[in-house]
Amino acid sequence: MSALPTAGRPSTAGGPLLEVSDLRMFFPITQGIVIGRHVGDVRAVDGVSLTLRRGETLGLVGESGCGKSTTGRAIVRLYRPTGGRIVFDGVDITRLEGAPLRRMRRHMQMIFQDPYASLNPRMTAAGIVGEPLDIHGIGTSRERRERVRELFEVVGLDPDYGERYPHEFSGGQRQRIGVARALAVNPDLIVADEPVSALDVSIQAQIINLLERLQGQFGLTYLFIAHDLSVVRHISDRIAVMYLGRIVEIAGSRELHDRPLHPYSVALLSAVPIPDPAVEARRRRVILKGDVPNPASPPPGCHFHTRCWLRERLGNPAECETVTPPLTERSPGHAVACHFAERIEGTPEAAAPVSAVAPGGRLAGS
Repeated sequence: MSALPTAGRPSTAGGPLLEVSDLRMFFPITQGIVIGRHVGDVRAVDGVSLTLRRGETLGLVGESGCGKSTTGRAIVRLYRPTGGRIVFDGVDITRLEGAPLRRMRRHMQMIFQDPYASLNPRMTAAGIVGEPLDIHGIGTSRERRERVRELFEVVGLDPDYGERYPHEFSGGQRQRIGVARALAVNPDLIVADEPVSALDVSIQAQIINLLERLQGQFGLTYLFIAHDLSVVRHISDRIAVMYLGRIVEIAGSRELHDRPLHPYSVALLSAVPIPDPAVEARRRRVILKGDVPNPASPPPGCHFHTRCWLRERLGNPAECETVTPPLTERSPGHAVACHFAERIEGTPEAAAPVSAVAPGGRLAGS
């Protein structure tokens, strides 16, 4: 069996590694015990389009319940999409089933959010890491054992720990086992679904550094899903902001941090703590009103209009309630879905002027 690669394999298609067009993932709502009637849908993902270049890290951020994890699972075909198109390395995988899908999954792997629930408690760590090799029939038994020991070393674990069970590891060590399992079949794309959200801050830094090192070593491509913008900014080349099943802004990591153009992005960035107490004390926080609307009955027009501080500041224009803003490129590589993006002044502090902020940093009227 071949050793771990030292560089990313060239794409056979010559274009982006991943292209997602108008991806939709709806979950049916039924009523009735004996005969269920279809009465509606939970629109978890509602028209997501994105591209991912080989060797790039795209961060996907948003509040809990906005559809980030569902997007990632649909991309690797853990879910069968309701609509849209997923093209991986030039191959349309949207409707693949059976053996062709199983073969394609060798090139797409996932790191799950919960390092406690994502590992089988009845299997040893070596069995967990080696399971993908068994499923895909890679190598002989001896080669698989050698590969598992090699993977343990790659992620910073003692190969002799392979005979231990998941409950004998710490949270950070369990997540390293999850990373090793994802690397086992030499994937091109790894979807990391909030891989550090359940870990302590110091352990988060270790896992982030590990992922960055592995990307440089093996030429990996990441879709990094998280709700912590400070973590995403550190690891991502580009960031896509998601709200209620739709991408509302996508830009380079530094560009989004320095010049957000969507009022939701501004609010998220204003919540990121700044390590300088003097700066933190002067900044103004944009606190959104209410909760994320029900994805089974999303608001018409712009999904964000029910919580939008910019709309209130502009006198509640009716356009926000009736017309869905398209994701439009405002500058090279920076696209936003907002009718009034030009009214955003570029930073959380500038976007929420003193007249619009009540004492304590809360928007007036919230």
